[in-house]
This record gives sequence, C-alpha cells and structure tokens, in this order.
Amino acid sequence: MARGDVRARVARAVDGHRWAAGPTLVSTLASGVAAATTLVIARGIGAAAFGHFTVVLSIALIVTVAMLTSLNYVMFQELPRAEPADRPALVTTALFSTLVLGTVLFAVGMLAAPLLTSALGVDTRTLAFGLALALSMTVNQLTESFLRGLKRFTLVAALKLAVAVAYLAGSAYCLLVLGVEDAEVYLGALIVTNLVFAAMAVAGSGVAPRSWSPALARSLYRHGAYVTVIATFTAVLFGVDVIFLNHWAGKADVGVYSLYNGFPKRLLGVVFTDGIGLVLLPMMATMAKPALMRKVARLAPVVAGVTTVFSFAASLVFFLVMGEEYPYSVGLMALASVGIGAHTVFNLYFVALSMDGVRGAKVFIACLAAGTPAALACQAVCIAWQGLVGGLIAFALSNLILVAVVAVAARRAYRPDGPVAVTPPTKEADR
Repeated sequence: MARGDVRARVARAVDGHRWAAGPTLVSTLASGVAAATTLVIARGIGAAAFGHFTVVLSIALIVTVAMLTSLNYVMFQELPRAEPADRPALVTTALFSTLVLGTVLFAVGMLAAPLLTSALGVDTRTLAFGLALALSMTVNQLTESFLRGLKRFTLVAALKLAVAVAYLAGSAYCLLVLGVEDAEVYLGALIVTNLVFAAMAVAGSGVAPRSWSPALARSLYRHGAYVTVIATFTAVLFGVDVIFLNHWAGKADVGVYSLYNGFPKRLLGVVFTDGIGLVLLPMMATMAKPALMRKVARLAPVVAGVTTVFSFAASLVFFLVMGEEYPYSVGLMALASVGIGAHTVFNLYFVALSMDGVRGAKVFIACLAAGTPAALACQAVCIAWQGLVGGLIAFALSNLILVAVVAVAARRAYRPDGPVAVTPPTKEADR
C-alpha cells in the first residue's frame, strides 16, 4: 500500500474518533476522581485497613476474569457491526449468561471457603467481600461495554463521572464527618456504586429478556476465549503479589505497597489507555505488523523512561498529603517507578500484538506461558525475603522478564523476511 494511502486511512480513523474526544475526557476525569477517592480512603483509614481493602480488591480482580470471561471485549467488537434488530439479543444473552456464571462462581467460592481461605491466607469474611466485589465489577464492566458498543459515549461518560463523584462524596462524608475507619464500609460502598452504574447502563442498553439465546451464548464465549486466557495470566501475575505480601509481611505493608505500586500504576493506566485509544490504535491498526513490532521495539526504551519519570514525579505530589503512616522513600519510589515503566512497555507490546488478531494473541499467550513461572517464582522469593521492598523488586523484575520474553518472541515471529500471506494465483497468471 502506498504511503499516501496509509496516511489517508490513519487520518480518517483519527477524524472518526475526534467526535468522541469530549466523552473520553469526561471518562478520564471520572477515572481521576476514582483515583483521588482511593487516596482519600487510604489516608483516612490508615495503612493496615487500606491493606485489607487492597487484599479484597486483588481477590476481586482475579475472580472477575473468570466471571466476565472477556464478554466485554466481545461486545466492543460485535455490537458496533451488528444489525440494530440483533443487538437486543447480544446484550441480553451476554448479561444473563454473565449473571448466571457469576452467581454460580460466587456460590462455589463460598462453598470452597475452607480451602480458598487457607490458600489465600484470608478469613471467610474477606473472601466473601472479594467475591461480592468481583460480581459487582463484572456486571459494571460488562454493562459499560454495552454502552460503548452501542456508541453511547456521552451517556457512559456521564454515568461514570456521576458514580465516581458520588463515591468520593460518600467516602469523604464517612471519613470527615462520621469518622469511619472500617475498610469494609468503603468496600460495600464500592459494590453499591458498581451495581448502581450497571442498573442505569442496563436501562439504556435495550435488554429484551425473551431474546436470550443459548446458541448465541456459546458463540460469545468461544469468541472471547483467547482474551480470557490472556486476562487470566495477567490477573494472576499482577494480583498475586498482594496475596504473597499479605501472607509474609502483613496488612500495613500491603497498604504501603499499594500506594507505592498500585496508585501510580493505575494513574499511568488511565493516561496510557486514553492515549492509545485516541492516537495510537488507528495508526497501529493500519501498519504492517513487522514494521509495527520494529517501531514498538525502538519506542520501548523511550516509553519506559518517560513513564518512569512521570510516575516518580507524580508520587512527589500525592505522598505530600498521605500522612505519616505512608512514609516517603526516594529509593522505594524510584524502584516502584522502574517497575511501572517496564509494565507500561509490557502493555504496549500487548496492544501491538492484539492488532494482529488470533495470531498476535497466540504469540502473546505463548510468551505469558513461558514467562509466568519465572515471574511468580521471583515474586514469591523476593517477598518472602524482603517483604515490602522485595515486592517492589519483584514487580520490576517480573515485568523485565516478561518484556524480554515478548520482545524476543515478537522479533522472531514478525521478521521482515518471515512467512507472508500468499495470494492465490488468478487464472490470468496461470496462463
């Protein structure tokens, strides 16, 4: 394809997304409000209680993968290209199937509580909160994908901002007026806000109960299988560190670790996702994949450096307001920032490989399968050895291991002289 044609396609893709820039900015603001709420809660309830909050959230993030099974990504793809008459069946089937699966997994989790609490190092009440939060996050993410798939960006942005502001206001009232320092109160409020958002999103999604289809449900689950495998690997890789830390160090260290590692990572995630969505995705989609992988390899050091500096600088701001339970250490924050920089490069490779569909997903899954044992062993050893400091070291090393594996695999799989698609010869050529 001529270079001018590529530029024209990129320009059209970017122009097609400009009209959504306003809702995207509102969604970003909502994410910022949610992040600020996390800081408010962390400061108000103290490191130990916030550690409990983080453990529950980590359990929920892992379980959400099994409950959601990537149907939100399927909705992003299927709803925009479906005929209007077929959309109620899509959203209804996805919603009802997810509610059934989520409820079953919640019940199974509670029945298996004696085994799970022993393995995770938590009590039954913590497990129950984790499962309940997972179910609320599942329906929240799924119903948001309905609105985005139906291109109701303004509505989803308004709902996200309204819910985020309500959660911030409620948390601030509980802390400043009522003096509540129980983490479970804020976990319960988070569950409620997730469910409120889901209920309002369902009301605007055109759900029609009689359109539920078992055959369509099977098709949707097959469609999201590759993404689910990837999500399972990453949820365990980047969630089990908190479980290890809770086991070998204690809840106060979990709370401090979450502030050093979790908040900057979440902040960078918002910036990274919005930047990818508005600028890079259209360009990535139109580039030849070998050229894209070479460009990602060249950009990786720059991306790592910029995000490391950004997260380190941002930490200077929010640590000023956190209080003495969260002591600031330049060395610890530098270590955390290096890990976040490597993690951003890992995400960049994931996005680039996802642009190649099933082939890219298979390459990425193979990389995760190869890198996960070493990364998990690194986390277990470092955290058991050095606790909080070991957790930050392990996060950095784990991401460096994964980036190295993905970079080598991408370079080998997308060699310029590698196998290319062969166009079948025409009858004219045969002659």
